[in-house]
Order: sequence, then C-alpha cells, then structure tokens
Amino acid sequence: MCGIVGYNGELDAKEILLKGLEKLEYRGYDSAGIAVRNEEGVTVFKEKGRIADLRGSVDLNVSADIGIGHTRWATHGVPNKLNAHPHQSTSGRFTLVHNGVIENYHLLQKAYLKGIQMQSDTDTEVIVQLVDLFAKEGLSTVEAFRKTLSLLHGSYALALLDQEDEDTIYVAKNKSPLLVGVGAGFNVVASDAMAMLQVTDQFIELRDKEVVLVHKDNVEITTLDGRPVERKPFKAELDASDIEKGTYPHYMLKEMDEQPGVVRKIVQEYSNSLGELTIDDNILEAIKEADRIYIIAAGTSYHAGLVGKQYFEKLARIPVEVHISSEFGYNMPLLSEKPLFIFITQSGETADSRQVLVKVKELNYPALTITNVPGSTLSREADYTLLLHAGPEIAVASTKAYVAQVAVLAIAAYVTGKSLGKGEDFDLKHELGIVANGIQTIVDSKNELEQVAEDYLKIARNAFFIGRNLDFCVSVEGALKLKEISYIQAEGFAGGELKHGTIALIEEGTPVFALATQEQVALNIRGNVKEVVARGANACIISMEGLNEEGDRLVIPKVHPLLTPLVSVVPLQLISYYAALHRRCDVDKPRNLAKSVTVE
Repeated sequence: MCGIVGYNGELDAKEILLKGLEKLEYRGYDSAGIAVRNEEGVTVFKEKGRIADLRGSVDLNVSADIGIGHTRWATHGVPNKLNAHPHQSTSGRFTLVHNGVIENYHLLQKAYLKGIQMQSDTDTEVIVQLVDLFAKEGLSTVEAFRKTLSLLHGSYALALLDQEDEDTIYVAKNKSPLLVGVGAGFNVVASDAMAMLQVTDQFIELRDKEVVLVHKDNVEITTLDGRPVERKPFKAELDASDIEKGTYPHYMLKEMDEQPGVVRKIVQEYSNSLGELTIDDNILEAIKEADRIYIIAAGTSYHAGLVGKQYFEKLARIPVEVHISSEFGYNMPLLSEKPLFIFITQSGETADSRQVLVKVKELNYPALTITNVPGSTLSREADYTLLLHAGPEIAVASTKAYVAQVAVLAIAAYVTGKSLGKGEDFDLKHELGIVANGIQTIVDSKNELEQVAEDYLKIARNAFFIGRNLDFCVSVEGALKLKEISYIQAEGFAGGELKHGTIALIEEGTPVFALATQEQVALNIRGNVKEVVARGANACIISMEGLNEEGDRLVIPKVHPLLTPLVSVVPLQLISYYAALHRRCDVDKPRNLAKSVTVE
C-alpha cells in the first residue's frame, strides 16, 4: 500500500524522490509528500491527490541532497493534506514517514504525550513526537529512535530525518517491507526496489526490528539492542524498461497484451535441457512428502489458488485446502500430520499472508511461496520459491500475474503427478503452447470485447458471473476485476447456487455472464442461464469452441479442459477494462485500492 523513498547523496534529492514515488503509484495512495534537508533546515511539501499535484507544490528553488518521501493510503484519518506524510514533531526537529499500522498508538499518546497538541489524526504522528520527546530528555537521536521502536506494537516501515544531522536517514521496519539501496557516493531507501532502479540495482534486505543508519557513504545495521549486523546487498532482478507502458494508454492494457508471452516465458523457465517441464528437486520432494497442501492467499491470488487446488488434486492426487490468509492467521484449522503451505502472492509483500507464514515457520512446517517478485519478503522467508516470471505488474488490478500463477500451479502439480506416477497423462508443455496462442487470439479481438462491455455494462449498476467447476473459479475472478476498476457491484457464483437465494436480485436487464468451458457441466450451466433469463436477465454466454451453441456471445479457442481458466479469464479482464474506460474510471489506479497490501 503506502510507499517510502529516501535519498542521501550528492545530487538534488527532490527529483529522485519524486521519480521514486511515481514508480510506487501502482501501490495505491491518496496523498503524497517529500521532505528535504539543507543548511536552512528541513522543508516539507505534501498534497492530497496524485504525485502530479505534489510536483506542482514543490519549490524548485529549494536544493538539498538528503530527503525522504511517501505515498499514503489512509488507515488513520481521512485522506487530506494534514494527514499526509511526512509528519513533523512539534519542535520541527524530526520528520518522519511511515508505512503500516501502530496498534497501541492511543495508549502511547496517553502515556507519554499528554501535553502535546497533535496536528493530525494519524498513528504516525505519535512516533515522531515520541522520538522528539526522548531526544529532549537527553537521548541521542539513535537512542531516542531505539526507545520509540521498543514501545511500538504493530507494523511499521520508518524513515526519519533529524534537522540537526546532515548525513543520516534513520530507518527501521517490522512486518512492512523496506530496502536500502547502495551506490557510489549515495544510498537510498525504498519500500520497493522498483522505486529506485533509476539509480541502483543493488539492495540490502532489512529484517524486522533492525535499526539502520543510512549515510551518504555507508550503511550501518544493528539489532534493536545495538548489536552490529553485516549483510551483503543483492541484485534486484528487474528490468526498468519493462516498467514503462510505452505507447499503451494504460498499464493494464499492456499487461493483458503481455499474457501470451508470459505463458511462453514460464514454459521456457520451467523446462530443463531435455525440453521437459521441471521444478527444483527440493521443491518437488517437499510437495511429494506432504499429506495435504494448504494454499494461503488473498484476492486474485486466492482465486488462482482455487484453480490450483483442482490441479494438485487431479494431477498429483494430493488433497488441498485453500484459505483466505486474513482469516487463516487468526483461525487456524486442525492441520494434517505432514502439511505443506503454499503462499500465492503477486508482490511477495502481502501482510495478511506474511503473518500466516510467520506462524507456520514457528510450527516448523515447510513453506513454498509463489510470487512475481524475487527477493520479496515472502520469498526470502519461505523455504522455497517458485517465480512467476511475469515481469513487473503495475496496474492495481492483476491480470498477467493471475495467469502466471495459474500456469505455475499447473506446472508444479503436473511435474509432481508425473514423479508420483499419478494424474492425467497429457503433454502439458504442448498444451500451454496452445493456451498462449488462444490468449493471443482473444487479446487480438479487442473491438469485439469492447462492444460486449458497451452492450451489457453501459448503464449497469450490478452484474453477476456464473460458472461450474473450473468456470466457477474464473467467475469469481471476473467479478472481482469488474468491481475493482469499474465500481460496478459484481458477484461470482457457482451456477447452481444462484437460485438458492441470490436469483431474487435478478431483474429486467441485469447482466449475467456465464462461462461454459467444462463439458461435464455445460448443459447444467445453460440450464442456469435459462433460469436467469426467465427473470429478465441480459445473459452473455462465453463458451469454448466445441461446446458452443447458436446465440453464444463469445467463443474462446479450444484448449485442454484443465487449462481453460488461463484462457476464459482473458475476455473477462478485457470486458472489465472497457467497462471502466467507458465510465471514465482510473483504470490503473482504482479508488481505495492498493497493489501491494502491506497492512493486515
């Protein structure tokens, strides 16, 4: 969600900070700000709205070579300029940016800050006021910072400036992601490596409850109790050119068009020298040894997990449970004797999933993360990682990462099944090639899909998506895409479940999108369509070639029945895109949402 950047070097910090924040816009935010320090002190610029609004408020005459910046997604206090970061202590000496949520901020305020008039409604301000208070009591800045950190309960990523220190950004994290980037004569801070690829690809991983002093020429890392830590940087495996949207009007459109290439890339990355699909031997053995797999995910990744469940059960004959991470962490069910946990996360920073991973590791159970971001928190902290190889996904609404997740899950299940001598016998590599071609056919049919959006959703206030079997898994993802970016209230249902209550909401003209790609239930879903049409629904049937009938609005290319989710989701993505476009919504940055959800 919120994003942090920091720069300490020889160049003018303002533009580096602003460009870094622009790279973090995909995370979702409602206000932004920067603070820079020079001989005259610390100057803060902040605005409600977009980075473009912030740029307009920055005084170009203020020059400084050290600073911090922030994009805020509101948790405490409404989105406005007053609640925007950076926040300053009453004395003006300390300036702070913060990602996360401080659960005990009210208690800290009552215990330590009774006489201080707070300027905002945020939990963040309590942190900077505490540092100032302890500094006034005679502690050095680092001592005051440490004491404050020891009192905080919750999640945080912090970057602090001291007006009396010209060469240090004080940094710490707990649960929320934060990296330090290193360069020649400068060092940077970023909640995402993408933000600072403009200046370096070398980053140091920070761990929870460490205290970091970022100077121009070096970085000091210590534990909270002051013990020094040595850690080498890693190279961020990101291509800065992939982040640019080029001639596309929106990242989402670019990322949907990239999906055929993503599938081909995954096949390439997971093929051995003999051309056979494979996964790391250690991962394969961990899966084979499990008596039950627990898939933990949220949002779109959870929907990919629903598909993955069917893959592992059909191709490897291993029972699977799929759980919403925010629920599982606080209501863990009875576990099997030899569980394997698979965490699916586009960003690798999802806080809901990480809090489950922490508990899983405390129980000494093996964990595998499937993510698009090498070096991300869930990748580093799990025992194993399978990468999506989808390239940076910037649009908040996930498209190519979902397709990549499903494809990687299919490969993992297939390779496991082959090793165990179980599951269906077919050539998955060949079939994924057919899938890539099928996706290409669909993304090349944009005019037709734009017309579908026009015909069904132009004036709609709600919509339903129905399917059975694997089509149900895709229907919930299709509904999420539509509601995320067009703000049309949408729900996905198992086709037979609609008549058990929700059909009461069907009225004249209600759009109902029905998927028909599964032969064994094709007649059933068509029966469900007749039920809603009889109540006045405007039904759009999307069928697969070979199962299509006269009157179907869209027919997708034929692929292996297990792989239909990779293809059938694409028209739903594009329909949602055009519905949002027609309503003049911000397609890449929908309101109230964030790409990387780093708070629980």
